[in-house]
Amino acid sequence: MLSRDIGIDLGTANVLIYVKGRGIVLNEPSVVALDRSTNKVLAVGEEAYQMVGRTPGNIVAMRPLSDGVIADFEVTESMLKHFINKLNVKGFLSKPRILICCPTQITAVEQKAIREAAEKSGGKMVYLEEEPKVAAVGAGMDIFEPSGNMVIDIGGGTTDVAVLSLGSIVTAESIKVAGNTFDADIMSYVKKQYKLLIGERTAEAIKMSVGTVYPGGRNEEMEIRGRDIMTGLPRILTITSTEIEGALRESVAQIVQASKNVLEQTPPELSADIIDRGVMLTGGGALLHGIDQLMAEELKVPIFVAENPMDCVAIGTGIMLDNMDRISSKKRKI
Repeated sequence: MLSRDIGIDLGTANVLIYVKGRGIVLNEPSVVALDRSTNKVLAVGEEAYQMVGRTPGNIVAMRPLSDGVIADFEVTESMLKHFINKLNVKGFLSKPRILICCPTQITAVEQKAIREAAEKSGGKMVYLEEEPKVAAVGAGMDIFEPSGNMVIDIGGGTTDVAVLSLGSIVTAESIKVAGNTFDADIMSYVKKQYKLLIGERTAEAIKMSVGTVYPGGRNEEMEIRGRDIMTGLPRILTITSTEIEGALRESVAQIVQASKNVLEQTPPELSADIIDRGVMLTGGGALLHGIDQLMAEELKVPIFVAENPMDCVAIGTGIMLDNMDRISSKKRKI
């Protein structure tokens, strides 16, 4: 059996794996549960995510990636090994080629860490591609034409904004404000306003169920449970969409500003293309209620949300694997 090429969207929140000929075969949270005393991996992915905030003292459920880069090399390697072995993509005598995505503007050291983790987890040749470029391809944009395409990829750890033309990034900016920041903002707001402690899973549920970033865009409420800081006892309260809009306002303003910065640095001819073609929103953050309306109002250009925003990067790796010859030859191979 020959090995299959695989594409990996190594995200701070989720890992998605695309196998050539099979499509997206894995979509699991980037979480690993470890035994503190032995450093042994107990669970990976969905199973480990169920343990977040619910583990006894000797077990820790951690995210080995932070802000789009590797925070714990060994744990990331164990996680990738686990996922790749689970898929059974290695051949009898051959290893798969791996295309892996990273945020723009990460350092050479951070790139090397990602490359080494992929190699050690079973890759023969490892290609690195910038996330917004792959997301644009996965969203159906033809970035190889001599015209401007703009993509805003709001992931779990980073937001990448880029303008692309002729298959390369013309101007880009990456900021460490994304889905996880929104969760932290909600946790902080509830703690400050109501003296109630909630976990990151509850914060994520609030964001998805009643959250909005467009003033007056949503008017819903949700009952939440947490621990009262003053009494230490469990307590229930109701939170509204308007409150969440206020809690997220500052972080969303940073994403808007990064997008404006990229547009300001874009050559005028490409700017004209963007007015015609609009801007594509990808990543899990594109599903946040009202983000498209807010961006359209602030940037004064049409905004489109990709069909499957969370899968764009993984789908893009698949398209790029099919067109390996078009991946720029300057990408270093191992």
